[in-house]
Amino acid sequence: MSDPLGLIGSSGSMGQIPGQGIARGGKNNSGPDFKAVLMDNLKEVNAVQQDATQATEDLLVGRRNDIEGVIVATEKADTAFKMLQAMRNQVMQAYDEVKQMRV
Repeated sequence: MSDPLGLIGSSGSMGQIPGQGIARGGKNNSGPDFKAVLMDNLKEVNAVQQDATQATEDLLVGRRNDIEGVIVATEKADTAFKMLQAMRNQVMQAYDEVKQMRV
């Protein structure tokens, strides 16, 4: 039987889940884990949205007079949020597929 997900190690036993320190086959997994990458992306999107909000407030109060910069900051925040939303939808779709697998 083939192993399409790569969960069975070369010795025929189940390996540990990647991201838990040691990957299948006893090799050290030195890459970043999914949670860390996700949290970094959330922080970046939050910072971009805060920058856009600050730029909008500065324009309304009169501390800033370049409307183009405000539009660019707002569009950048909108695009970052849409990308984060698309990633969330993909993760939820993958979760739903895993939930429906028979074990």
